[in-house]
Amino acid sequence: MKDLSKIFNVRVTPHAKQNKIVETDGVLRVYTTVAPENGRANSAVVELLSEYFNVPKSRIKILKGLTGRDKVVAIE
Repeated sequence: MKDLSKIFNVRVTPHAKQNKIVETDGVLRVYTTVAPENGRANSAVVELLSEYFNVPKSRIKILKGLTGRDKVVAIE
């Protein structure tokens, strides 16, 4: 079976004015209006990435950086 997952470096900016994703130099910058409390920002990042890549949220996993702004995300 072929491994079809893709790995992305993600930089998260919480408390942004609007939700958006910008790709710069191979890093996805995810801006979310949600505060980074109790994992709500991580949930918002997964939701934004699922819309951006048009995949179900269940296919997106945060591999590293659950408590930081810099994350490594896999899309399976």
